[in-house]
Amino acid sequence: MARWCCRHRIVVLLLWVGALLGAGAAGSAAGTDYANVFSLPDTDSRRAYDRMAAAFPESAGDQDTVVWRVGDEGSVRAEDVRERIGPALKEIADLKGVGDVSSPYAKGGAAQISEDGRIAYARMTFGEQANGVEQELVAKVVDIAKAAERDDLQVELGGQAISRAQEPPAGIAELVGVAAAAVVLFLAFGSFFAMLLPIVVAVFGVGLGMTGTALLSHVTDVPEVAPLLGSLIGLGVGIDYALFIVTRHRRTILRGVDPEESAEVSLNTSGRAVLFAGGTVCIALAGMLVMNMRFLDGVVIATSLTVVLSVLAAITLLPALLGLLGMRVLSRRQRRRLAAQGPEPAEAGGAAARWSAYVQKRPRPVALLAVVVMAALAVPVLSLRLGATDQGNHQESTTTRKAYDLLAEGFGPGFNGPLQLVSKVGEAREAREAREAGEAGEGSQQGDIKGLLKRVRATDGVAGAAELPTPPDSRISLIQVVPTSSPQSEATDDLIDRLRADVIPAAGTDTHVGGITAVFKDFAAVTGERLPYFVGAIIGLGFLLLMIAFRSVVVPLTAGLMNLIAAAASFGVLVAVFQWGWGAQALGIGKEGPITAFLPVIMLSLLFGLSMDYQVFLVSRMHEEWVHTQDNARAVRVGLAETSRVINCAALIMICVFSAFVLSGDMEGAMAGIGLAAAVALDAFILRTALVPAAMQLLGRSNWWLPGWLDRWLPQLAVEPKDHAEEAAVAPSPEGAGVELPGPRTATHPAASALTPAASAPAPAASAVHGFIRTPRGEPVAGAVLTLVSKGGRQLDRVTSRADGSYALAAPAPGSYLLAASSPHHTPRARHVMVGERPLAFDLELADDEVDAVN
Repeated sequence: MARWCCRHRIVVLLLWVGALLGAGAAGSAAGTDYANVFSLPDTDSRRAYDRMAAAFPESAGDQDTVVWRVGDEGSVRAEDVRERIGPALKEIADLKGVGDVSSPYAKGGAAQISEDGRIAYARMTFGEQANGVEQELVAKVVDIAKAAERDDLQVELGGQAISRAQEPPAGIAELVGVAAAAVVLFLAFGSFFAMLLPIVVAVFGVGLGMTGTALLSHVTDVPEVAPLLGSLIGLGVGIDYALFIVTRHRRTILRGVDPEESAEVSLNTSGRAVLFAGGTVCIALAGMLVMNMRFLDGVVIATSLTVVLSVLAAITLLPALLGLLGMRVLSRRQRRRLAAQGPEPAEAGGAAARWSAYVQKRPRPVALLAVVVMAALAVPVLSLRLGATDQGNHQESTTTRKAYDLLAEGFGPGFNGPLQLVSKVGEAREAREAREAGEAGEGSQQGDIKGLLKRVRATDGVAGAAELPTPPDSRISLIQVVPTSSPQSEATDDLIDRLRADVIPAAGTDTHVGGITAVFKDFAAVTGERLPYFVGAIIGLGFLLLMIAFRSVVVPLTAGLMNLIAAAASFGVLVAVFQWGWGAQALGIGKEGPITAFLPVIMLSLLFGLSMDYQVFLVSRMHEEWVHTQDNARAVRVGLAETSRVINCAALIMICVFSAFVLSGDMEGAMAGIGLAAAVALDAFILRTALVPAAMQLLGRSNWWLPGWLDRWLPQLAVEPKDHAEEAAVAPSPEGAGVELPGPRTATHPAASALTPAASAPAPAASAVHGFIRTPRGEPVAGAVLTLVSKGGRQLDRVTSRADGSYALAAPAPGSYLLAASSPHHTPRARHVMVGERPLAFDLELADDEVDAVN
């Protein structure tokens, strides 16, 4: 498929552009129909909601609030205040798109004025729900209300529609994240075109994912936060997946492979890893279905759709773009060096190699330090409290936050989150017993409700309670309870528990406690109950996938433990910032409060999926080296040295993208962004760079242990394709006839010693290439670098020739390989060799203009 996409690049590009434009046009024409359904089945708040929905017709539109306050000596009842506020309310009511405006100055509106007479509010009902109200209409409402202000008269507005109007323009967070990622990519690649490739791939995947989510919102319940989370995860994985493939492509070209063949090799190796990683992310996201929360189903749809489309773009659109760019995927300096010096086998060096060697020499101190850091960051998670965010968490400069504070000041903290007690009239215990005796009457039913109301008013934590009017034909009674504490306070949660456990049973009524505060409390309770099953499900699935892929029990166990450590530390950071308020003002995220109830489930899904990505990319290289050498120390050292740079680069991009969502204007989006940015940073820079390699170094060969019976039972699944040499044995060619060298000449070479029985046991089909490297005059070439590369472009072994020019390279199995040689004083050369069952003797001559096979 990669070859077809590369050769038919124009067709592939037109298909993707057409799909994006078509989906965008369809999405614009259809609009969105997002629905925030937070209620849960089999909860008290859900049963209260069902009774309310049956008794009351659905509200025509969103209800928002205009709040005003006068100075210390004034009163909102004063004539001059009424003359300014009254006409403003009338003008708002006359706007097209605004239904009813309930003024405190109208008959029956006295309850909308505070006891001290300094604060009052009016409720306005729009003709549409908040997401359907036009921004121009909201702006007119705000302008009219604000025009009534004066020095001693403050006017603020609150409500969902008002809140949406003050959010930053859509796409700001995404643009900032992409711009930051572009800077990181340019610094990593040094090429403008290479920088563009991951960004273009991510934009196509996220663009189609967002339009697809908008269209799906018409046929299923998709919460309003779902597209934000979808774009967040889509940008992160889209850029990262393309980064892994482009990095492999550039490395393969530098080895002297043609760009078209390199694209095929890169997609057949790194592309397969991307498919595996994308699958693990989708499985982790699907784990949210275990929670059996209707609200999360839409989140699963949006995020999984975006991830699938990002993977599809990486394996189809990206090879087309690679074919279009050709050699321009390299920087000019790299192209000049390749033309002047020839192919250069990849070699891990620099800081990554030095750090890898350091970890291997001091695994215990490194592991201990990493554990201490992660444990310290995880301490705040012990104070985690789930709940709901509201406009009281907005920044102090916003009108919604000011309106929230004014209502709390004038009518009590609980006014912003009243509770609703919904009773079924005639179903009280006493009424039911009286009816069975033939003595029940409406008076006894009303008496039960009056008794309940009296008990509620006498309950600690209740500021006020009143029975609200209900439709004449309804069989319910509605009591609104205003707590003395704010909706996010633990005291409010305690009040809900007292009402349900003590007050309502004592009154003998069939009553349920509802309201948005009760809904989020139930949501948090259910989340806490079901979270262990959810975590067990996604860790179990991840364990099974990694065990099949790497044929090991210890590797997936280590991965699962690291995921739990990363989750605890990242939630610790989340609690410190959003619940304790550390650095909240600097980040501009408003007032501290509880963590949104549904966020742990979403974050854990994304975190486990992304952590699995890094585990796959790191351990797959270690596993590859282990298979070829059976040397755990070398596998850990080479795997860390060769993957740490790209993993850290990918993590840095993720951090930029996630952190930018603080600018989204959405508290849940900011929480998810900061939490995931912290999780990725800790996972990549501490766990995968320090703790995982240190632990694998300490565990030694146990890393790759798998019981024989389990190995036979498990299906075969390789993250990377088998090399040609591993698929079938190919007889050596006549020019490469295998001539076994005397023992001392090969055994004295470090690489050759690995082939002797005294060394670590190699794979049964292992073979070798060995010989001498000389000049045309027969002089040995010392210090030449020789690399054996598979037909898939994978480095299998790498050695430096000794003083006598001898070398020995390990081959995993009989087959065809590329042998590359380079020396500072000679022109690099490469030849294809055929290795049989016996070691191949193959001598090379390095000259200024040719390389030849002596044997």
